[in-house]
Amino acid sequence: MRCAAASGLCTCVRAPPRAGQGREPPLTVHHLNQLLLVCSVVLLVAVAAVRISSRSGLPSLLVYLAIGVLMGQDGIGDIRFDSAEVTQVMGYAALVVILAEGGLGTKWKETRPILASASVLATAGVAISVGVTAAGAHYLVGLEWRQALIIGAVVSSTDAAAVFSVLRRIPLPARVTGTLEAESGFNDAPVVILVVAFSTAGPVEHWYVLLGEIVLELAIGAAIGLAVGWFGSWGLKHVALPASGLYPIAVMAIAVTAYAAGALAHGSGFLAVYLASMTLGNAKLPHWPATRGFAEGLGWIAQIGMFVVLGLLVTPHELGDDVWPALVIGLVLTMLARPLSVILSLAPFRVPWQEQTLMSWAGLRGAVPIILATIPMVNGVAGSRRIFNIVFVLVVVYTLVQGPTLPWLARKLRLGEQGEASDLGIESAPLERLRGHLLSVTVPEGSRMHGVEVNELRLPPGAAVTLVVREGESFVPLPTTVLRRRDELLVVATDPVRDAAERRLRAVAHGGKLAGWLGTDGQERVR
Repeated sequence: MRCAAASGLCTCVRAPPRAGQGREPPLTVHHLNQLLLVCSVVLLVAVAAVRISSRSGLPSLLVYLAIGVLMGQDGIGDIRFDSAEVTQVMGYAALVVILAEGGLGTKWKETRPILASASVLATAGVAISVGVTAAGAHYLVGLEWRQALIIGAVVSSTDAAAVFSVLRRIPLPARVTGTLEAESGFNDAPVVILVVAFSTAGPVEHWYVLLGEIVLELAIGAAIGLAVGWFGSWGLKHVALPASGLYPIAVMAIAVTAYAAGALAHGSGFLAVYLASMTLGNAKLPHWPATRGFAEGLGWIAQIGMFVVLGLLVTPHELGDDVWPALVIGLVLTMLARPLSVILSLAPFRVPWQEQTLMSWAGLRGAVPIILATIPMVNGVAGSRRIFNIVFVLVVVYTLVQGPTLPWLARKLRLGEQGEASDLGIESAPLERLRGHLLSVTVPEGSRMHGVEVNELRLPPGAAVTLVVREGESFVPLPTTVLRRRDELLVVATDPVRDAAERRLRAVAHGGKLAGWLGTDGQERVR
C-alpha cells in the first residue's frame, strides 16, 4: 500500500496484487488510525518547521520537501510512492486552495494601479522566459527542443507562497508586492496551457493557433471567475447565515466552484479561482477576519501536503546525473531569462530599476513547477522522468540561494525600510434587524491611532465607539479616552455610514488625528 499526504488528507493508493497473492483487505479502522497518526505527526512537524524557517530565513517549502524525501523509499520511512497521476491530481487540488487563499488576500486598491504591468509580466514575460530558458536548455545542456520547451514553460511560473514566506516580514512598496502577487496569480494559467500543449502528442503546428487557444481559455476563465465571484459576494451580503462559521465555508466553496466551472467550460480554472477569490476578498463580506484566517489555514495545509507528496515522488539516488543540467538551466533562468522578462515587460511602465532588480531576483519557483513537471510524465513524453528530476533539483538549489538573500537585497536596494503604519484589523458583523453593523477594530503596533482620543476619531454621525477592550478588561470609553496599541474597539455604525466609518478609522490609523487635513483619506496608495 502506498501512502501520500496532500492538502491535509491522507490517501492510500493500492498497488495491484502480485502474482500468487490475493487482494489486499479493504481499508479498516486500524489502517485509518495509522494514517491519521502519520498525517497528524507530519503536520505538527511541518508547523514547527515554519517557526524554524522564519528565524533562519530558509523557505519552509524546502523543509516540507525534505519531510517527503525522508518518508520516501530512499529515506527512513521507506514509503514507495511513484504515481505521477495521483501527484498531479493532488497538486491541482492543492493549487486551487493556494490560489484561492492568495486571491482572498489580494487588495484591489493595490492591484488596480499595477494590473496592466502585472498582466504583461504574466503573459509576455512568461513567453520571453520560456524562449530564453528553452534555448539555454537546448544549446547548453543538449536537450531536444520538445524537452527544452517543456522545461522552459514549467519553470517560468513564479510561486507566491515561496516569495512571501520570505518577504512577509519586510514592508515593501505596495507596487512591488502588488505586482509580485498579481503576477504569481495570473501566470499559472498561461503556463499550464503551454505545458499541456508541449506535452501532447505531435508538434504545435502554428504558433498563432496556440496563442489563440491561450487567449480564449484565459478569457473564458476570467469571465467565469469574475461572474462567480460577483454573484457569490452578492449572495453572502444579502443572506444572513445562522452561524458565523458558515461564512468561511461558503467563501471557499464559491472559489472552488469558480475553478470547476472554468475548467469544465474549457477555460482556465486557475485564473477563474484567483479572480473569483479576489472579487470575494474585496467585497467587505461579514466576518471577514475569520474567513481570512480559515482560508490561510487551508492554504498552509495545502502547501504542506503538496510538498510532502512531491518529496515522496522524487527518488534521490536518481538525481545525480541531473544536478549539472539543473544548475546550468537554473543559471540561465535566474541570471538571464527572468531579468530580461522583467526589464522588457515593465519597460513601458517606467518602473524604477531598484524595483525591477528585486522583482527579477524574487522570481522564486516553488511547488508549481514541480507539479507541472508531472504533466509530461502522465502524458508519456520521452525523457519525462529526467525533466522532473531537473526541475526538482533546480527548484531546491535556487530556492536555497534566492530565498535567504531576498531580505538582504531588499534592504540594500532601500526597498525594505519604508516605515509604514500597520493596517487595521476590522471585522464587520451585520445587525440585520437593526440595519446596522458592529465593527471590531484591532489597533496594531505602529498604528498612528495610538495616542488619539476617541472624539478625535471624528467618526461620521451614525457611528460611535461603544466599547474598548484593553489588556483583557473592557470599559465604555469617554470622548477623552486615549486609545493605545493593542486596544480592541467595538464600533457601532448604521448601514448608510458603515463604509465611511471604516474609511475614517483607516485614515486615522495611517495619518493620526490630523488625517484628512494632511491628505490621508484612508485609501491605500501605490508608490
